[in-house]
Amino acid sequence: MTRCTVVRSAPRSPAAGVGAALAPLTAALALGAVLAGAGPVGAQPARRDAPLPSDPARVAQLPAMRRALDSLRATNAWTLDQQVSICEIPAPPFKEQRRAEELRRRFEQLGLRGARIDAEGNVLAERPGTAQDGATVVISGHLDTVFPEGTDVRVRRDTANGGPRLTAPGIGDDCRGLAVLLAVARAFQTANVRTPGTIVFVGTVGEEGEGNLRGVRRLFAETMKGQVDYFISVDGTGFGTTHRAVGSHRYTVRFRGPGGHSYGAFGMPNPAHALGRAVARIADLQVPADPRTTFSVSVLRGGQSVNSIPGEVSMDLDMRSESAESLQALDGRVRAAIEAAVAEERARWPQSTAALAAVIDTIGIRPAGAQPADAPIVRAALAAARAIGERSETGASSTDSNVPIGLGIPAVTIDGGGRGFGAHSLAERYEDGPTGWRGPQWAAVLVAALAGAR
Repeated sequence: MTRCTVVRSAPRSPAAGVGAALAPLTAALALGAVLAGAGPVGAQPARRDAPLPSDPARVAQLPAMRRALDSLRATNAWTLDQQVSICEIPAPPFKEQRRAEELRRRFEQLGLRGARIDAEGNVLAERPGTAQDGATVVISGHLDTVFPEGTDVRVRRDTANGGPRLTAPGIGDDCRGLAVLLAVARAFQTANVRTPGTIVFVGTVGEEGEGNLRGVRRLFAETMKGQVDYFISVDGTGFGTTHRAVGSHRYTVRFRGPGGHSYGAFGMPNPAHALGRAVARIADLQVPADPRTTFSVSVLRGGQSVNSIPGEVSMDLDMRSESAESLQALDGRVRAAIEAAVAEERARWPQSTAALAAVIDTIGIRPAGAQPADAPIVRAALAAARAIGERSETGASSTDSNVPIGLGIPAVTIDGGGRGFGAHSLAERYEDGPTGWRGPQWAAVLVAALAGAR
């Protein structure tokens, strides 16, 4: 396992040379290094002595589990109330505190042990296992949303397809996941489900956008370093199982020059023109379809006025792939495109001595990685879905599970049941349908199996 190294973005000095600013990432930006972010993450091997999960089909038939599963169906209205009420507590990026405090309070009310908030803002609470050598299983949902402060997060209720329909920003991603956590904890407590392994319920911060997985990074770097045998993230809606981690490199690229009057200073390199050249070059890049690799220039900023050559403009870009190698190769090609764009803009005005430079600042880096489809935790997730009458398909995504997968720790992200539409939009909605309660049931069976229920 590669030891983690913090990767720092290029310096922000306007005088920084383009060559230094665009230096290729070193080998440290491979698997271990991309885990760097909100806090250092020391690489840790997966525990090879961790107990294999119990058979989910058999676990689902245990008397205590039958009581828990029946309870989840009978109290589905309570689960939906949790989803609504927690969603109406704003949790914009980097400001998840109010929602975190409320989740901690609810964990305490359910009788979970040691409900607390760690230094990064994650909420943790435990159901201790009955055996000292039992596996430690984390089941998590993320607290944050993509929506800025001031967004109206009131939930609208109506009915659709035989069940409630809830509409609000973040109602599915990830208020549904948090509601599943609470429902599973309540059902286990009510039915007195006993597991050899300890179950830790976690609400993470920083899963979305520029949060760069800061919550789950801290979880594995410090809060629970070396303690986690299995990790489950409940994120979104439906019945999908994510066992492959889509990695991403996200940068802000700043093009800088002295700027000047659009008429009086005409004849110098223009940072906006350099940015345009870079965008055009990036847009023409060819990337593999397998492994799926993507790129996007997403946000453009800068300029002072219509009659000024700007002193600085910037663009945000996102690159993704299931393959660390393909992502790294694309990263190098994008950097080369930026460097070529700056050189081309300089060459356009050979008589000018005005400086022009590009500086790349890191927004966030998520590791790519995968587990085989026949890994025990993946087989357990699929079998748990079958045990409650559903069928799950495997796939790839970018979630909190990226970090443990990158560290070699068994991890999956599962959906929370029901159906979702318009994720990350103000019109996001969740439809529970006639069998929405099977989402919490799925999570309950999987957690109990991984925790060794017999």
